[in-house]
Amino acid sequence: MGNYGDTIPLSHLKPGEAGRVMTVEGGHGIRQKLFLRGLFEGSIVRVISCYGPVTVEVDRNTVSIGRGMAQKIVVRRL
Repeated sequence: MGNYGDTIPLSHLKPGEAGRVMTVEGGHGIRQKLFLRGLFEGSIVRVISCYGPVTVEVDRNTVSIGRGMAQKIVVRRL
């Protein structure tokens, strides 16, 4: 997970846990898709559900993303 110390993929957080997005592993396309949903470096996310798509709350909005995409979002647990 890069040089970010104690980081994990977003998909490893459990419902109710929160994390700060440290980086997104992937190209411009995935970064743009996530940016448009409010997920970018520095964003604080709280996992609502991790069954099926990963559903998170970010900036008072609910966002659902596929598990593969959630694997590419590197967070530091808060």
